[in-house]
Amino acid sequence: MVPSPGRGRGRGPRWVENVPSATYFGPHGTANGPSAPVVLSYAELEAIRLVDLEGLSQEEASARMGISRRTFWSDLRSARVKVATALVNGRPIRIESGEHTTYIGKYR
Repeated sequence: MVPSPGRGRGRGPRWVENVPSATYFGPHGTANGPSAPVVLSYAELEAIRLVDLEGLSQEEASARMGISRRTFWSDLRSARVKVATALVNGRPIRIESGEHTTYIGKYR
């Protein structure tokens, strides 16, 4: 587990099967110039992929990622808010590993 810089427990590792080859998406033809990108972690992207693309329940998806349902729900909610923010406000999305350990590859 990664140490927490503040109060409470640190974020634990998540299992991520698919790492995207494209890690930056931006709006086409923005008149105001580039704005600060929304940063989506691999774990957040994996949560969206498992529920919204593969159609798994949150319970099944959390088991595949090796985390609790509550932790999974937090990652999924955070990812959906970030994607909605980028789409509504015309901001680019950058995907990166995040500040915690992520196991990449086949699930356990």
